[in-house]
Amino acid sequence: MGLEDYGGGQGPEPDVLVVTANDVPGRRVERVLGEVFGLTVRSRHLGSQIGAGLKSVIGGELKGLTKTLVQTRNQAMERLVEQARARGANAVVAFRFDVTEAADLGTEVCAYGTAVVLARE
Repeated sequence: MGLEDYGGGQGPEPDVLVVTANDVPGRRVERVLGEVFGLTVRSRHLGSQIGAGLKSVIGGELKGLTKTLVQTRNQAMERLVEQARARGANAVVAFRFDVTEAADLGTEVCAYGTAVVLARE
């Protein structure tokens, strides 16, 4: 697996900055627009479930599931950014992920944070 298969996050100059911190150095929060989130639920296909079951017996990374989780997290983050942009935000602070099993049918990933308008200090 290459870096693009297991990485995520934003590029170098995003139009909506997403940070896990509550503050951004050199910027001040001019306006709080409220909570935003991006949600997705993904099911695993039968082939990956069988492969994961076999791999769990012998040990090692479940690369197919890792790749699926990365894609799912990235999709949730993209949806969060779309929602923040639609509200007029240029940043999301206190960004987090929440991951849960959805009734044994798949994995639910929620990306959430606070949409804000940042200004230079």
